[in-house]
Amino acid sequence: MRVLTTLEVDAGHPALAGHFPGSPVLPGVVLLDEALRALERANGGAPQRWTIGAAKFLKPVQPGETLTLECEPLPNGSMRFAISSAGRAVATGVLRAADEADGGAPGAQDMPGAPRTSDAQWAGARERGSAVLFSIMVFLSLTLGRRVARGLLYGIAGYFFLFAPRARRCSRQYLARALAREPRTRDVFRHVFTFASTILDRLYLAHERYELFEVTVAGAPLLRSIVERGGGAFLLGAHLGSFEIMSAIGRQQPGLKVAMAMHEDAASKMNALAVTNPASAPEIIPLGHLEAMLRIRDCLDAGGFVGMLADRTIGEAPAVRVSFLGLPALFPSGPMRAAAALRRRVFFMSGLYRGGNRYTIVFREIADFSAVARSERERQVNAAIGRYVALLEEYCRSDPYNWFNFYDFWHDAADRSPGAAA
Repeated sequence: MRVLTTLEVDAGHPALAGHFPGSPVLPGVVLLDEALRALERANGGAPQRWTIGAAKFLKPVQPGETLTLECEPLPNGSMRFAISSAGRAVATGVLRAADEADGGAPGAQDMPGAPRTSDAQWAGARERGSAVLFSIMVFLSLTLGRRVARGLLYGIAGYFFLFAPRARRCSRQYLARALAREPRTRDVFRHVFTFASTILDRLYLAHERYELFEVTVAGAPLLRSIVERGGGAFLLGAHLGSFEIMSAIGRQQPGLKVAMAMHEDAASKMNALAVTNPASAPEIIPLGHLEAMLRIRDCLDAGGFVGMLADRTIGEAPAVRVSFLGLPALFPSGPMRAAAALRRRVFFMSGLYRGGNRYTIVFREIADFSAVARSERERQVNAAIGRYVALLEEYCRSDPYNWFNFYDFWHDAADRSPGAAA
């Protein structure tokens, strides 16, 4: 690495006032922001958008410290950085250029030593269909009603079934594990049609057509007690069933305010569904931005819930290998680490599609980090990730057509040791 510049933490920095009274510490998000500004200055002042591929904070930074910022360009356009103080490491991580994160440059899988096959396959996959077709389907669905729209859905699902051979092949691979038998053609089509059904229903949910659905909640007393208690919590879901169906129970649970933390491409798609009624859209916290953690904390402090999907890895974000449906697979550790850092409870939540207009929302506790000692945090995080994956596997077996990751989820399992599994 080469030295770029030095940073001095001014004792009058406004971020120190609230972090923390009597023992001021520079917040990690502010440290990253200052590092980015220094990087811009070193590059002649030209602004550049970055996303955070990974960041690890090794020691607190106090007023008056002089920091050294070093960086190293990586072959795929990313930038590895290290911040130190008097020879002691303060923070390390990887920054990715925004255009790379949007698909304009080679993915993080090209970087040595840290494959992220989930990210490589799902983020880079080209979606079928067109904006015109999407608009026509939205118009017909809202005008003709759900019964007619579901009739049209058979043709749409059939098109994707016939002309998406890679997704079809990966569906068979997954179903063979979830069903514990060789899947038939009708099993694969049912898998595709279930996915299409939840996408259609997402449209009606975005327009608050809750009366169209029959929704039951498994774990309703626990959910009510958490809402009444306040204090906020994390809701970890997966690409399993419909996470959006939670909005249907929001009216039944006063005080259930949920913000969704997701990557920008997914956020834009969700907002597009509610374009005719923006007030009905949930609060979206885009991940990969410096202020994301602060917004998550503020939402939790206000007694709200933060929902995240935790079954796909991305970029250089930390991940662990956990046995899932018989083979080790990569799962992100960031959501659970965030919950541990903010000392919150974590719940598994998903809306399982049960055919017709029926959904069942499952709500199960995974972990409570409110009183976990710092020395125990790593062990507890790994144990919680293991419980999350065990619950995901349980529902993939009970409702196998509800899991919607149409790519080779176990791509790198065969040639890598399972020893790193949580």
